[in-house]
Amino acid sequence: SFPHRTVLENVTFGLELDEGARLPRSAREARAREWILKVGLAGHERKYPHQLSGGQQQRVAIARALVLKPQIILMDEPFSALDEPTRFDMQKLIMDLWHEVEATVMIVSHSIAEAVYLGDRVWIMAAGPGRIAREFTDVIPKTRDADPLQVQETAAFKAAVAEVGEAFRKVDKAK
Repeated sequence: SFPHRTVLENVTFGLELDEGARLPRSAREARAREWILKVGLAGHERKYPHQLSGGQQQRVAIARALVLKPQIILMDEPFSALDEPTRFDMQKLIMDLWHEVEATVMIVSHSIAEAVYLGDRVWIMAAGPGRIAREFTDVIPKTRDADPLQVQETAAFKAAVAEVGEAFRKVDKAK
């Protein structure tokens, strides 16, 4: 987020660039406020990033991206700096919201459990040069509309994490 812009100004930023000439300011702000509400930041519109927690800052970034209704979203370790309860909240939020915008989301993560929970497909990357070493689709349980904590207790989830983890260790040893 831009430190000199409020939450509302951060979320409207892309709209100013993308549709600024066509969309009046009031319409940009209305759309931004809708997404601020969806990510759970209503009442924080006039705050600056330094006044927010890490989870709230991540919510601003998500609203800033989704307000544009993109077809593809790339997230690089989006929840790695968050505490575990906040991370679970953010995982559930991003699942709900990206299904709403019907976007393809590619998340880079070092967390096997997070990849299995969030993914429809999991790729394990090999080093030097970076390439896809393994792909998993059939073993990944369906988690849409499911609570991350409840999902992680299921046998299907545990089995998928174990299978992906074992493949990761094999790829990692093959370096």
